Amino acid sequence: MENERLPSLDFFRGITVAGMITVNNPGSWDSVYAPLLHAHWNGCTPTDLIFPFFLFIVGVSIHFAYRNKRSQGLTRQVMRKLIKRTLTIFLLGMLLAWFTIPLSGMFDLERLAHLRIPGVLQRISLVFFACSVLYFTTGWLAQIRIAGILLLLYYIVMTMVPVPDGTPANLEPSTNFAAWFDRLFLEGHMWSQSKTWDPEGILSTVPAIATGLMGVLTGHLFDAVKNPSERVSALFFVGGCLIVSGLAWDMAFPINKSLWTSSYVLYTGGLAMQFLAASHWVFDIHGRDSLIKPFVYFGMNAIFVFVASGIVAKTLTRIRVSDGTEEGTSLWNYLYQHVYASWLYPKVASLLFALTLVLIFYFILRWMYNRKIFIKA
Repeated sequence: MENERLPSLDFFRGITVAGMITVNNPGSWDSVYAPLLHAHWNGCTPTDLIFPFFLFIVGVSIHFAYRNKRSQGLTRQVMRKLIKRTLTIFLLGMLLAWFTIPLSGMFDLERLAHLRIPGVLQRISLVFFACSVLYFTTGWLAQIRIAGILLLLYYIVMTMVPVPDGTPANLEPSTNFAAWFDRLFLEGHMWSQSKTWDPEGILSTVPAIATGLMGVLTGHLFDAVKNPSERVSALFFVGGCLIVSGLAWDMAFPINKSLWTSSYVLYTGGLAMQFLAASHWVFDIHGRDSLIKPFVYFGMNAIFVFVASGIVAKTLTRIRVSDGTEEGTSLWNYLYQHVYASWLYPKVASLLFALTLVLIFYFILRWMYNRKIFIKA
């Protein structure tokens, strides 16, 4: 495993990014199959697995990317590279947030002053930085302890500490401690659909770091267990323990993606570990990788395709076309209504519209892969 690239990890990353694009871009949000929606609050749907899976993959990737440099410690050169990559990913997230502003207000200072600061890429960047620094400065045992402390402290704060505005400790959307904390520092810069809390807020990023650390620790396990069969068994066993622990903690601290609860971290981390174990067994150990190439294309340019798909989606919703009304409709809705919804069952049409976007990027990414064009953040 010393200098070997893992096809399973590229596959895992690719299928996760393809899943992100699919669930983020239905033809119509009024017609979506339940598994492709987030849980309303508590609970976990397949869609709720996508983001923690990606953060888990970030952690695994940190190990394989930096293990040969780890013995040198956190040098000034390494720190500069970590900061540069962190800022690049964070600013790409801000770019997507800026792109949500209507064209007429993109350079309006008042609109820019209320630009949303948290986001998916922003959280990825912060988790990447924290886990990378910990990877260079601590050992695997300390990383386990840190992950456990983060999850325990978050549980205590969220369920036992009264909210400073006088509200008792609670886990409701707008009145919990994390929501209060976000309003304290991000008032006017939060998710527009809630305005009072943010699913990628500041405090809930703390347990998300533990999700990344689970990936880092999985990387350590890959190197520690040399026998392939024993490695897969260990991954399945540890993953199973995490799943059971998450389900047990769910009774006191409900599994919740928006709050990124500690039970959610354990449950999704265990599932991610088992998914990687299965992929490793099939693709790396047995070499049955003939069908994974499409997802490898996505995995090798993951950040690029995530940003590009977001920009394409926002552009299609901005362009107005005539539909017989005074205001017209977006090109996105026009294509959905005339190419898909006009002859398909609404939910099928909505899903096929999203999959068409995935297919378009598949051809773009295949072209990039064949020409060895890999855009790294």
